[in-house]
Amino acid sequence: MTPSRLAKLSRTTALGALLAVGPALGLEGLSGSAALAQTETADEARPALEQIVVTGTRRLDRTIADSPVPIDVLSASDLSKQGFTETNQMLSNLLPSFNFPQPSITDGTDTTRPATLRGLAPDHTLVLVNGKRRHTSALLNVNGSVGRGSSAVDLNMVPASAIERIEVLRDGAAAQYGSDAIAGVINVVLKSRPEGGSLTATYGQHVTTLPGIPEFSGVATGSNGQPLLDGNGNVQLIPTGKNRSVNDGETLTIQGNLGLSIGERGFFNVSGEYRDRNPTNRQGFDPRVQFSVDDPRELTANRLNHRFGNADVEDISLFYNMGYDLSDEIEFYSFASLGDRQGESAGFFRRPNDSRNTPEVQPNGFLPFIVTDINDKSAAAGVRGSMGEWQFDTSFVWGMDEFNFGVENSLNTSLGPTSPTEFDAGSLRFRHMVANADVQRLVDVGFLDNPLSVAFGAEYRDERYQVRAGEPASFLQGDFPGAAGSQVFPGFQPSNEVTGDRNSWALYAELDTDITSKWNVAIAGRYEDFSDFGSTLNGKLATRYEVMQGLALRGAVSSGFRAPSLSQQFFTSTATNFIDGIPNEVGTFPVESDVAVALGAIPLDAEESFNLSAGFVIDPLPGLNIAVDFYRIKIDDRIVLTENLPSDVVVPLLEGIGITGVQRARFFINGVDTRTRGVDVVATYSYDTDDYGLFRFTAGFNYNETDVTSLKAAPGPLAEANLTGEDLFGRLEQLRFEKGQPKTKTNLGVNWLMEQVGATVRFNRYGKVLDPGTTALTDEVLGAKWVTDVELRYDFNDWLQLSAGANNLFDVYPDASPTGALPDGSGNFSIFNEILPFSSFSPFGFNGRYVYGRATLSW
Repeated sequence: MTPSRLAKLSRTTALGALLAVGPALGLEGLSGSAALAQTETADEARPALEQIVVTGTRRLDRTIADSPVPIDVLSASDLSKQGFTETNQMLSNLLPSFNFPQPSITDGTDTTRPATLRGLAPDHTLVLVNGKRRHTSALLNVNGSVGRGSSAVDLNMVPASAIERIEVLRDGAAAQYGSDAIAGVINVVLKSRPEGGSLTATYGQHVTTLPGIPEFSGVATGSNGQPLLDGNGNVQLIPTGKNRSVNDGETLTIQGNLGLSIGERGFFNVSGEYRDRNPTNRQGFDPRVQFSVDDPRELTANRLNHRFGNADVEDISLFYNMGYDLSDEIEFYSFASLGDRQGESAGFFRRPNDSRNTPEVQPNGFLPFIVTDINDKSAAAGVRGSMGEWQFDTSFVWGMDEFNFGVENSLNTSLGPTSPTEFDAGSLRFRHMVANADVQRLVDVGFLDNPLSVAFGAEYRDERYQVRAGEPASFLQGDFPGAAGSQVFPGFQPSNEVTGDRNSWALYAELDTDITSKWNVAIAGRYEDFSDFGSTLNGKLATRYEVMQGLALRGAVSSGFRAPSLSQQFFTSTATNFIDGIPNEVGTFPVESDVAVALGAIPLDAEESFNLSAGFVIDPLPGLNIAVDFYRIKIDDRIVLTENLPSDVVVPLLEGIGITGVQRARFFINGVDTRTRGVDVVATYSYDTDDYGLFRFTAGFNYNETDVTSLKAAPGPLAEANLTGEDLFGRLEQLRFEKGQPKTKTNLGVNWLMEQVGATVRFNRYGKVLDPGTTALTDEVLGAKWVTDVELRYDFNDWLQLSAGANNLFDVYPDASPTGALPDGSGNFSIFNEILPFSSFSPFGFNGRYVYGRATLSW
């Protein structure tokens, strides 16, 4: 029997069993798609401990209940019971160890935001689709957000309508899957139904009041009719006595799914999603002088001149998943995706009197926009089945992400009045190809009571990363004073163009057996060789012991690694600044470039990790399941982006070997060692009543603490210039590692079902976060906050369900940024703490209440 047939049989058996007990669950009288929808909901209301999982093991019979490592399984129904339709936001609402901050004014990161697991970097989590490695985004996050210096998989390119379930393995798994699986593995399992379908439309918007952000009616004037200024030289605004209220961020999402049979031997399931999300703006009023106090335009200048919030984004994505039984024992399978995202995010407003402005081109100043066009594609095909006692799976996966940058409503100051206002700023591109071959079988071993699962396989991976230059006007220095290139995002220069390649091959094996009926042991090992930095050998030992009925202990120890990404090795971006009429380059340089080598850079090596986990699973009452898992993750040689090295060090070192014109530089290094410790607690409880319906309670808690345990010494030339590891990776970046994500996060929720009516209430508590400043005086502490979501649903008939709800019902915001004088009286906080009043480090964003409605047609 092929794995696909086994999976189909498992699903059919589970559904049949549920239908058999349907009357006991209050599901009498339902038929057709309504019955299916209700039975699925009821199934979720029961602990899904007997569900077969495919993540973290190569056995075909592993369930959640007997897994030696923690695995969360989120069904399509779990994901859909909220107003947000982006996959990353859905996961953040449901998983306490998953963090999805939503930064703004961070260039391309505004439209492709990275997420993290267990407080580690975005690229420490491996993402799979149908068990196959998913390609990463071409974007390298180089601005001051969580995930700085990393490239992550863009999970929002996977439409929720395509997802059957998501399996989240919260444990190190590099010995099983290779690079990146240090924090864990997220496996997206696609829908495979051969019939039926659905069409869903969701519409919502933010309806919110910004706490502590006053509304103003105009500019205060003196007897001469000119604006009055305060002690800091800013215009005095007239408050209305109310806080600023906003309705924005209108979002329309249309999702569809259709299952088709291929004769009697196969299925073809296709899903699509269209999302149009308007921008949000949480700016405070700008009191700065825009023109001059004697210019009448100062009285009518737009004081909401920034855009601080969600970017303007339009997404289209398509997925298909198919399988066809070539024989009773062998199946051909394939899945593929196509995604396109058009984004528009803002930079900082250039005032009319700003030296970066050219009034002949932008007489009222300008808010420059970074426009992005992201093209994302993937395809996979394979054959799996059985030959005698052996189960086999061979596959080939191709994936590509292209990130195109444009700039609009801007100018190149150095080109003067002839400057264009729109620019092609270049692009980034990443492509990978992965070929796998796996086999597995059960072997009878004389001294064991149960069969031994033996699995082994091989993998080949080929990757390519490219940087393409923009049009000349986006980077050129003209004849007029001012910085070269397009304002807000200077284009990539011809000298930045690069193509980097790498390939690797791996051999791996896994042994898994129940030594007794109560004791399971699994061992995995993987050897991998990379064309650029060499080889690595990693192993894992996991075990589970059932102490008594309803109580089991589990734990694992493993080593792991993360290969340096090609973007970390090859990304280059430079901007030209003129100092005393002489062009000077400031930018990010590849580690093998002449500039980086002259400053002491050496080829990047892999990060190395050591994971320990231990916990227990207990069922103290019928319907109640509690899992507690402690973990410790030590990572050596973490790859980080250095600070911008000072010009008084860079210039002499480079001029000493004949390189001129480079003023400041940064590059990637294996710079720090870290230790992450924490605990995950997950509990579910189902309670069925005769008169009030079925309740499913869920609770999750994560405590996570990361410490930078060691800073590597500055390399030779920089050390000789008296720089230290602290100079290369300073206070601000260290604190982002250690305190830039919540130390605690709590999820509490209840789903209720009674005949045609359903409801969900969810509470998320996000612990304290630090947005570090350059000194302790400018640190910003974001206190813990509770965020409440509610949703009501009603099934009108066999094919229509209507829902309405609110995310962040009580309109909670992170603590506003401090304003006024510094605590020691030595000065004032930046005026931008008033203009941009909330920190981008907020783990739940800063957009306020979101209300929505949803209609779903099923057949």
